[in-house]
Amino acid sequence: MTQDKKSDFEIGVYTLADIGPDPLTGKTITAKERVKEIIQAAKLADEAGLDVFGIGEHHRLDYASSSPAVILAAIAQGTKQIRLTSTTSVLSTLDPVRLFEDFSTLDLLSDGRAEILAGRGAFIESFPLFGYSTNDYDELFEEHMDLLIKLTRSETVTWSGKFRSSLRNAEIAPRPVQENLPVWIGVGGTPESAVRAGKFGVGMALAILGGHPKRFKPLVDLYRQAGIEAGHNPQDLKVGVTGHAYLAETTQQAKDEFYPYYSNYWEYVNRQRGMGTRMSRTDFEHMASPDTALFVGSPQQVAEKILTQYELFGHKRFLAQLDIGGQPFKNVAKGIELLATKVAPIVRRETSK
Repeated sequence: MTQDKKSDFEIGVYTLADIGPDPLTGKTITAKERVKEIIQAAKLADEAGLDVFGIGEHHRLDYASSSPAVILAAIAQGTKQIRLTSTTSVLSTLDPVRLFEDFSTLDLLSDGRAEILAGRGAFIESFPLFGYSTNDYDELFEEHMDLLIKLTRSETVTWSGKFRSSLRNAEIAPRPVQENLPVWIGVGGTPESAVRAGKFGVGMALAILGGHPKRFKPLVDLYRQAGIEAGHNPQDLKVGVTGHAYLAETTQQAKDEFYPYYSNYWEYVNRQRGMGTRMSRTDFEHMASPDTALFVGSPQQVAEKILTQYELFGHKRFLAQLDIGGQPFKNVAKGIELLATKVAPIVRRETSK
């Protein structure tokens, strides 16, 4: 690890493994190439001294990762220190026992570096795929989360619920290296999700993709209040921030290089959701301005944005999504290098004061 690691603030990167055409060349890489690049990115992040690497879950042909635990297991073999998490596991449509056992196995393979970040998912293709109804969207998540927490705490579990067969003194194996496998809940912007994370006493990872970060402050307050009211130790109520990022030597260079890819990313994500909107350069300039949440700019500007949010939220973790929009791998590798060598030292120094 780097010498500036006196701070307990964690910095990392994550990917959703989207497969899109490069807007400058028109070329689209294969799922096989995308997975190989992700493993390479994780190795670079580990070697550079970043703290966390995350990978998402989608069940669509335009994403390369439907099984984060499998890709993270491959990454575990080529890395030494970096923590390995899902970003996110779609818990509503996953069996909690299978999810826990997969990540517990990952914990053994990685010598205690596994984490689960659970969410309800921005896409709903997994519901029909695994035989669930979107009418049970919230209820499924609540029930599966309740069971997942129990699985992390005890090696034999007795449990009953509405959607899954009951467990009676069921042995949950293998047990992880870590005493308690860390679990976080991903929160997009709803007060209910923030309160739920607090009640369960797990970490809350806020997805802040744009706008002014101040509007997320009430969610952080609700989360901490709900956690304390549920009897959890305030020290255990950790907040993380995740967001889109692009780094270059200067802010102007970062914006010029990133705009074609960011515009491309939102074009295909919106198309996947049945919307045909395209981002103008003017819209992008507004999104990337100094007081917004989009982490695009020079290392100094990105560090300042992270620290501004740290003053607001007092969070303990920041994860950057660097590889969106069909970018060539060299851009992603450069972003990892700048995040680790230029941004992280500033943030760690300031947050350790």
